[in-house]
Amino acid sequence: MISPRASLFVLSVLGVRVVSAQTTYTFTQPAAAPTDTSTFYVGASNGSLPKTTTVPGLVFDRFIQIWLENTDYNDAAAQPGFQNLSKDGITLTGYYALTHPSGPNYIACAGGNFWGLASDNEVTIPANVSTVVDLLEAKGISWAEYEENMPTDGYLGGNFTNPDNYTYYKRRNSPLVSYDSVNQNSTRLARIRNFNDFAYDVGNNTLPQWLFVTPNMKDNGHDTGVAYANSNYGINNEVYSVLLGGAVPKNLKGTIDDTYYTHYSSLSTVQNNWKLDNLGQQDCNKTVANVFQFVADVTGYKNNCLKNGTDLPLTNITGMIPGPLNPTYPAPWPAPNTCCVGAGGGGYIGSK
Repeated sequence: MISPRASLFVLSVLGVRVVSAQTTYTFTQPAAAPTDTSTFYVGASNGSLPKTTTVPGLVFDRFIQIWLENTDYNDAAAQPGFQNLSKDGITLTGYYALTHPSGPNYIACAGGNFWGLASDNEVTIPANVSTVVDLLEAKGISWAEYEENMPTDGYLGGNFTNPDNYTYYKRRNSPLVSYDSVNQNSTRLARIRNFNDFAYDVGNNTLPQWLFVTPNMKDNGHDTGVAYANSNYGINNEVYSVLLGGAVPKNLKGTIDDTYYTHYSSLSTVQNNWKLDNLGQQDCNKTVANVFQFVADVTGYKNNCLKNGTDLPLTNITGMIPGPLNPTYPAPWPAPNTCCVGAGGGGYIGSK
């Protein structure tokens, strides 16, 4: 069992910048506790994951990402709940999305690239494209993705509507399901799990070491609370993010880090912590993939000098990046950089 002191939570609120009509939603918890299953989730649990040996990291032993959506940075930072969380963690004031809408950001955090995608359309990415799963499995590090209201483990359908006629689950919010290297591998696909499985894994102390947790379309704020229009901008899209958990040193709780980060920083930080190889994509682009600074301070990794308020790379130029998933500016699937050395100190995973 991993001690809570060894976990790092990354809570991010993806945002856009134009206010639209506000809707309201009263949260009703689906079960009495995270360890309880719920009929609200439709799909029954398939039991817990097997227990595995913990692979210790240099700074943390478990990495958990939770993404919420569609709230401007300043509005998120003003919410009392987020303010309370910030007191217990490190607020990242220089964290930026890679593009808009949200779908391309999800696939980028898993594979180190969004390949020109400029929409929330369902896509498939060839099996020879590596993901964070390849990096983790190469070192024996357990992983899983948990999707609230996904009907069954490894669900490959599109959006799913509950019996109350509300579409709580949307495929675009799954980082890994678009990758053929995952969805064509039954063992890997079974690790894309629903929240009833999450309850079993919590109750049986079998949560893996790397987790991506996606709340449903109400609980992630996309369709509720302060709503924001899906407008695209040629200016950078700042993301409210806070680092939480036992891995955060006590003397850094309630502090601010203005280092420049993007969603690629989650990949580089994981690589740095466990000394993993890299994907040969933007995960080893030192300009856009700084390691979370408190981790780098322990491992000795040297980030670039970019800070919020300085001249930063232009991201969020939706639809203007050529790539195989951009029908307006199509380009071949890019070959990975097989010569780069990533934040973990290793080489390209495909060279092994």
